Amino acid sequence: MTVQALFRDDFYLSTCEATVTAVHEDGGVELDQTCFYATSGGQPGDIGFFERADGSRIEIRQARHGDTKDIIIHAAAPDSPRPELGEKLVLHIDWPRRYRLMRMHTACHLLSVVCPFPITGAAVGEEESRVDFDLTETVDRLDISERLMELVRQNHPVYVQWITDAELAANPGIVKSKNVRPPIGLGRVSLVCIGENASIDSQPCGGTHVSETQEVGEIHIAKIEKKGKENRRFRIRFGSADTDAA
Repeated sequence: MTVQALFRDDFYLSTCEATVTAVHEDGGVELDQTCFYATSGGQPGDIGFFERADGSRIEIRQARHGDTKDIIIHAAAPDSPRPELGEKLVLHIDWPRRYRLMRMHTACHLLSVVCPFPITGAAVGEEESRVDFDLTETVDRLDISERLMELVRQNHPVYVQWITDAELAANPGIVKSKNVRPPIGLGRVSLVCIGENASIDSQPCGGTHVSETQEVGEIHIAKIEKKGKENRRFRIRFGSADTDAA
């Protein structure tokens, strides 16, 4: 069933109430609304737990989409109890994990500003993220790290604007990725904007992000790997640039 995905409008919502609308044989649970981000666009889905009326928990190991983006399935741990259809639950995401992913995802956007090349792939992780660029030239990881930190320290606002699918189709040039489709199909598309009036960046993205760049914290490029003649993989990690060897 169609779900109200609350995380799309509030990245900082870590808990909410919801009603069970479907229970699958494999333990997947659908709800009328959720704050659990579903795996998409290189960002892992949330984990956490559902709190029942008696105080017991249903551990959630993954949130993923169903056949469409309107469906989100919460995969319960094999040894967790199954909720009843129509049961009311209180949802709790693993907030420390989500917040790290939000910081990392925002850092990936900042990297695309520092390195304005077509993106050929990306994956967001808790400890390390990667962004692949269509790039042949050699760049210095320490220089890229410092330019990243300049954007972090400048503390630009990060926010979402919404446009229609039709508006995105009419402006395909705003998409930086070469082979990852923007989050279309819901009738509206979220643009993640950085800087006043999107002065730093504006990019279609359905992931979750922090509200200002200083929240990213200390970040650096740990490695730049050659992945083919015209592809370079940048690995982003938390901490200062001197924590990794070149």
